Amino acid sequence: MRDVLKNMADYDHEQVLFGYDKVSGLKCIIAIHNTVLGPALGGLRIWPYESEDEALFDVLRLSVGMTYKNAAMGLDFGGAKGVMIHDPNTDKPEELMRAFGRMVHSLGGRYYTAEDVGTTLDDLVHVRKETPYVAGLPETSGNPSPITGWGVYNAMRATAQRIWGSDDLKGKKVAVQGCGNVGFALIQHLLEAGAEVYATDMFEDKVEQAKKAGAIPVEMDKIYDLEADIFAPCALGAILNDDTIPRLKVKGICGSANNQLLEPRHGKAVAARGILYSPDFIVNGGGVINCAEEFSPGGYNKEGAMRKAAGIYDILLNIFAIADEREIEPYEAANIYAEERIEKALQQKRMYFED
Repeated sequence: MRDVLKNMADYDHEQVLFGYDKVSGLKCIIAIHNTVLGPALGGLRIWPYESEDEALFDVLRLSVGMTYKNAAMGLDFGGAKGVMIHDPNTDKPEELMRAFGRMVHSLGGRYYTAEDVGTTLDDLVHVRKETPYVAGLPETSGNPSPITGWGVYNAMRATAQRIWGSDDLKGKKVAVQGCGNVGFALIQHLLEAGAEVYATDMFEDKVEQAKKAGAIPVEMDKIYDLEADIFAPCALGAILNDDTIPRLKVKGICGSANNQLLEPRHGKAVAARGILYSPDFIVNGGGVINCAEEFSPGGYNKEGAMRKAAGIYDILLNIFAIADEREIEPYEAANIYAEERIEKALQQKRMYFED
């Protein structure tokens, strides 16, 4: 693994922890990007990465996204992410998750972990046996996917408002890529709103579940070629790239997947095709809102989390307005929106410590 410190500098990270445990076979990386707003919050992604370099690349990008997401959602948390090199569809023994918990605990509260791709609530229960720095446990806020899906649905309404002047999704054709917990929650909201939903996933049972709910199945690769109104990426990232962007036949992109743009230039490529891209870390902010609600005065309140996630509608409209005012693309405006909040917090801390 070459140039780790250079990669950290390129992304402006504070700390990267590599963890290994011989007994359990744990191989993990925790990347803390920024703690200006507070302790870093970000889930654990368990994935069968083909190499350590691939895992490092993913965790660095994902942790940056968490910093921006937490800032944009108005939360008093910085950004971090954990990744574990392991196939989530195989056994995840208790000792494996507890070993990860010890890695989290070694950071002394600088990082709060939570659920992400490949992680279950049962996994977090084992992590919690080794560290208190865990959010989203069954007895607290639980599975964040329903709140995340609710936030994505409201972001899609804002996207429709921007494109068509109405946030009514009735009759709109929406292509959903990924029918996991978040994708399926979104599908349910869309169907209830009267949208025509097309769905795909790498796992047939998830497609079948979406079909039973009322969605129309589509082959995985053909989702990019579908003539629809909105494309909703709800699986893994980097799916907006040189190969896929020219194939899209939609007016808008609004989904829950992290890091949908392979590179920043692909945001320009999407715009050049006349497609509105709603920035992913704004759209999928419901999950962190749900976790952060645990730390509100009085503890977790589901209704409060739902209300705050619905507010993503207004946040996204505000970002569209910033993009218009500064004559930039929405993904650039979203970065500015988050960066300005971080900078204000940094200046306030400087004022506090200055004599």
